[in-house]
This record gives sequence, C-alpha cells and structure tokens, in this order.
Amino acid sequence: MRNNPKIITMTIDMYLSNLSSRKMRNQLRRHLNEKVSHTSVLDWVRKYVLRVHNYVEKLGYNLGDSFYADETDINRKGNWDKFWACVDWNTRLITGVHYTVGDGTIDNAKEFLTKAVSKGKPKYIQTDGAQFYPKAFKKLFYSNKIGGLTVEHKIQNYQKTRKHNYKIETVFMKLKDRVEDFRGLKCLWSAPILLLGLTIQHNFIEPHTSIRKSPCQLAGQDLDLGENRWLGLIRLSMD
Repeated sequence: MRNNPKIITMTIDMYLSNLSSRKMRNQLRRHLNEKVSHTSVLDWVRKYVLRVHNYVEKLGYNLGDSFYADETDINRKGNWDKFWACVDWNTRLITGVHYTVGDGTIDNAKEFLTKAVSKGKPKYIQTDGAQFYPKAFKKLFYSNKIGGLTVEHKIQNYQKTRKHNYKIETVFMKLKDRVEDFRGLKCLWSAPILLLGLTIQHNFIEPHTSIRKSPCQLAGQDLDLGENRWLGLIRLSMD
C-alpha cells in the first residue's frame, strides 16, 4: 500500500457501510487533511475487494443444512440487472452470489446455485416461486451434475401462501439499502465487484446485531482480524 493502510481500510469500510466516494473524499480532507480523489476511493475498494474475495473463497466453512436463495433487481445506470444471493440460515453467511444482466434464466439460476453450494452441502434450498428455479434444480441436483449432490427444493410461493421468503429478504434489505446509497451503480464491469464488497462486509466485517458475532465466526472462521477487520483480511490475503 502506497498510502497509509489505516486510511485505505477506513475508506473501504466506510464506503461499503454508508458513505459515497465523494462524501468519503470530503471526510478525509476535513478531518484528516488527506487529499484523496473520489476515484481513488473507488480504486481502493475494487482492488482490495477482489484480493480479499479471492482469499476468502478458498477458506472452509462449517455450515448448516438449510439455505435460502433469491434474486433481486439492481439499478445500474437505468438498467435493471439481477443480483443473486444464497444464505445459510444457521450462520447467516452468504454462501454464494451471482450478478447477471437482464431477466433471470435457467442458465443464470444454474450458475448461481452452483456457487451457492460451493461452500456447503445443504439438505434443502428455499426459493421463491420463480419459474426458472425448478428446472435449474432438476438439471443440477437430480442428474449427478454436481458430484452426486442432491438438494431438496422448497418453494415459498407468495401468490399461494402470502408469505415472502423472508429469511433471505432480511439480508437483501441491507444490501439494497446500500445500493440505493450508491444512487445506482454505474459501470457493468464495476458493479459486480462492489456487490462482492458488500458480501464481504456482511460475512466478515459487521457483527450480526442479535448474535454479536460475524457470520464467518459462526461458520468456523474466526480469523483473529483485530479491530480493523479490513486490514486484517487484506494482510491475510497477501501472505
């Protein structure tokens, strides 16, 4: 890091928490007399998010057997893309994410579900009633495509039950609130990286409000990151 590591990691943490790149730039100037452009803020976020993501994807996790998956619309410069995420309910760890352009398809769902089970072997995954999920499940889990892994598909169809797939919605609410703070996403190449950053923020940085632990700790990865958890993750990723 050419700049002060504490400045960089504070910037990443606060950007992914609630400040825009321009507001973060202004805070650094007003309070720390650091002259950093808003583009540098984004460059730091994208660079270290990718580095940390590559590291945490190689870790092993102790997960439960009930996963909850869903997709949500993401505003990117007036286009509505889809962000897919799967959560292990025992630990609240986001087990896999996927970013796609346009409407959801069976192939999109297959690629997403493959990522969703890459860290664990759930007995079932619950989704909403979207029509592409049953066909994706059939092609993946009932045809020995993923090492013979069989996963039951539970459907929470709001039209029939009047109940939402609420366990995943609680996670999406936080992610979507932050995307709205971005005032929408701009570049297609950058948008998936920023969503990965929010995923890392959820899994490793911010403790669950009721459990007082981060999902990674509950999943058996208490990495002894210290108070500056982004700095701890980046150091581990560079070893």
